[in-house]
Order: sequence, then C-alpha cells, then structure tokens
Amino acid sequence: MNVDEGNKLNLLLQKNNPGGLYFSAWLKENGYSDQLLKSYRDSGWLKALSRGVMYRTGDKLRAFAVLESWNGQLGKHYHIAAHSALELAGFNHYVPMGKPVLMVGYPKQEPVPDWMKISDFDYSFKFFTTEVFSKPQLKLFNPDYPHVHASVPEQAFLECLLLATKQYSYMDLYYIMEQLTTLRPDVVQELLESTDNLKVKRMFLYMAEKAGHHWFSLLKTDRIELGSAKHKLVENGAYVPKYKITVPKELFEYE
Repeated sequence: MNVDEGNKLNLLLQKNNPGGLYFSAWLKENGYSDQLLKSYRDSGWLKALSRGVMYRTGDKLRAFAVLESWNGQLGKHYHIAAHSALELAGFNHYVPMGKPVLMVGYPKQEPVPDWMKISDFDYSFKFFTTEVFSKPQLKLFNPDYPHVHASVPEQAFLECLLLATKQYSYMDLYYIMEQLTTLRPDVVQELLESTDNLKVKRMFLYMAEKAGHHWFSLLKTDRIELGSAKHKLVENGAYVPKYKITVPKELFEYE
C-alpha cells in the first residue's frame, strides 16, 4: 500500500463510529475505487459483512453505530422506537430477558436487508413498519449518532400499544404508563389526532385516564376520532363502555 492509499485509509477509518459499517456505494461516491477497497480488504484493514457492506477488521459491530452508518451514508430513515426509545428517555420498566433488544421503526419503502436481520450485533434488532403516524415525532438522542433519531416518549408509548400483544402485554405497558407523568399534552394531542389506529388511541386514553395523570385533563378528547364500533382487544376480558374496548381483567381490576 502506497502513502496516498494509506492516507485515504486513515481518513476513512476516522470518519466512522467504532463498530460502524462502510457501504461501497457511499465509498465510491467519496473517491474510493473498487481496486482501492480490494486493496484494503487484501491488506486486512476491512472485512466484508455482505455484498457491498464492510467493517473495520476486529471491530465488534454495534447496533447504534450500524444504524448511524446506514442512515448517514445511504440516506435511510430508520429510528429507535417503542420500549427502546422509552428506555433512552429514562423509563426502564420493560426489561426483556437475554440479549438486549433494540426496537427499530422503518419506512415501508426502505425494506430491511438480510444482513441486518442475521448479523451479530450487541443488540438484537427487532424491526417494524407502520404508516399509522402521519406526523411522526422524533428527536436526536445522542450527538455521536446525528443520523439516528428516536421516537419521543409520547410516540414511543403509542408504538408499544401498536405492537401489543405480540411484543408487549397490556399489563406491562400500564406499569410504564404509570411512570409517564411528564408527557406533553400538546404532543399527545397532535399524535392522537393524526393517528388512524382506533384501538391504539382508545387504549392509550383508557390507560392515561386510569393512571390519573394531570396532562390527561388537558387533552381535547372531543377532537380525537375514536369511531363507534366496539373492539375486543383481548379474549375473556372486561368491557369498558366509555372507550368501547375489551381490556384484560387484570388491568381493569388493577388499583
């Protein structure tokens, strides 16, 4: 490897977070030819994860760095979602067993590549996609990852409800709702008005009212479309006439 190639390599390695990836499409746009990349691989500096996807040899791939590379280099729009976003905001009731899980929301038009589903990262990725939030509310959670945003707590909890009961139990989610004393009523209002999932909206309002949060009284519930049909969210549950939903008996009876 000549001096120029070495300088370009040093510059390349400085551009990424530890545990991140390099995508050949982005590398070529930034002046790294196929021949040069082959030289880096042959020299042992870079290793292929999949076709067109590389990482620094010896690096332990890290989920947040991988998402930063994916979004930043290729212009994708994956975000940290559901309970993972709540954990980043300091709400830690939900603790999955085993390897930590990172919930990731993504647009339908940006499908998840196979290597992202099967590769070994420090978190287990769980992906979901939805168009239910027409006005998504996201924020930067760490300046070290400027291209990775997380759902604000208000949206993150709605995402959890969306994924119940396959991913979360309603009882576990209610324990989290009890912690959500600082939700912003204006953000909740906008999300509920712009969300078309009636089951999620009804359960959210039921839980918030049951928890007795001050911000619930500031909501303009008459502006939130809830529909008129009854919805059975669980089998053998208790019916809540106000919200026309059937909820778990354990939740209904919880004091």
